Amino acid sequence: MLKRTDPRLVRLDESWTTLPNSYDIPVEICAGPDVPLEPAALDELLTVLETQRSLQTLSPDARIEQVVCTPDFHKGAGIPIGTVIKTTAALVPHAVGNDINCGMRVEATSLTVDEVRPRLDELERRLRHLFFEGGRHIGLTPAQREGLLREGLPGLFDDDVRDAGRLHATGFPAAHADEFRDWVQSGGGTSYDSIIGSVGGGNHFAELQYVAAVHDGPTAYAWGLTPGRVVTMVHSGSLSLGHQAGATGRDLARKSWPAGVALPANGIVPMLFKDKSLHRYRTSFANAANFALGNRFFLSRMMRDGLTAAVGELEARLVYDAPHNLMWFGDDDTVVHRKGATPAGLSADGWGEPVIVPGSMGAPSYLLRGLANERSLTSACHGAGRSVPRGAAARGSDAELDAFLRDFRVVTPLNHRDPAVSTRRDIIGAWRRDLKQEAPWAYKEVRPVVDSLSTAGVAEPVVELRPLLTVKG
Repeated sequence: MLKRTDPRLVRLDESWTTLPNSYDIPVEICAGPDVPLEPAALDELLTVLETQRSLQTLSPDARIEQVVCTPDFHKGAGIPIGTVIKTTAALVPHAVGNDINCGMRVEATSLTVDEVRPRLDELERRLRHLFFEGGRHIGLTPAQREGLLREGLPGLFDDDVRDAGRLHATGFPAAHADEFRDWVQSGGGTSYDSIIGSVGGGNHFAELQYVAAVHDGPTAYAWGLTPGRVVTMVHSGSLSLGHQAGATGRDLARKSWPAGVALPANGIVPMLFKDKSLHRYRTSFANAANFALGNRFFLSRMMRDGLTAAVGELEARLVYDAPHNLMWFGDDDTVVHRKGATPAGLSADGWGEPVIVPGSMGAPSYLLRGLANERSLTSACHGAGRSVPRGAAARGSDAELDAFLRDFRVVTPLNHRDPAVSTRRDIIGAWRRDLKQEAPWAYKEVRPVVDSLSTAGVAEPVVELRPLLTVKG
């Protein structure tokens, strides 16, 4: 890991570096000198740029116009996390990935941190039951499931979506949901399943936080955030439905590749806008994106239910629901792909689109307001970004993990304090390895990341949020 600029990069100023490449694609990374940039991620990004050759093979009009990487830039599975790619006349399913419309939702409650702290033991018990012990009870009919997949949140409700102005999108209209007929039908009538209302794995979470500092008073007030106010933050996406839609897109792209021409060496196969199979992919893509909206809605409701049971009645207001892994189609035959990046544009209320940047587990998170910076393709990061690969993090220090667990609450399916499992070294060992993969030392420090966004004129901090507990799948 480098603390300074990789020799392949050219630093332009305190906020930006550029990556020269043989395709002459404009590539810039928004990251100050204190933000580490992983050499393996740069290797991966250079491989992604080879897609320019694939696009030209398909059509002389198809090309990558611009690439921007956000401060949480780190290696992914073929496409670095924190990569924004703008193309013309074609789209790239790989550039969004499997967890379609992974995103974050933040709600401000009427509770204060002083009201919640004394009840954390009870809250931990309630949340474990809700998330992992069959307590969620989200019953949906086939009509509701199909409505969700075809329309998003409006498909779940008979009236207008509450807080519609505080969602980046209420839904992504789709003509049908045929790709997911098994999930739609499920048990026939009203039924419950293990998918909707699931946090998922990896870096997904549901977290209870409070406003620890205000950096922009007028905006914070407009968003309903005051010092000590308790908020919920959930990070999840489309789960198995997204994986299915992603696989559909990649399969269709391969089938549409010209016969007799070798598939791209980098494994990234684009699709032209005029491709006959594009409609099928975009439909399943919209279905998965809509499911993710519903999933975050129910995860937030589960957090509210746990708070109500442990602390008492409360009110909650949506601050924002922000997507990460999506495509945005322009009127000029272009498409912006964001992989682990979030929009940072303007908003109808004039305050700027809320940008949600969580830190590592146990670290502060930040809400910022987007400044619609075209240089960044109006994009910001969706977190601090990994600094250590999961495999290496799993081999981290036991002493550090013990110190972390003494100071912070992590709610997982396994209650490590339960006498029935605490003596099972095999079970506890596996649980500890999983936690280490998402522990603080596996991620970059969040403050230099936020400073990079601010200095670059991408987004400005509004509030700092500190965690009380985290729910991890």
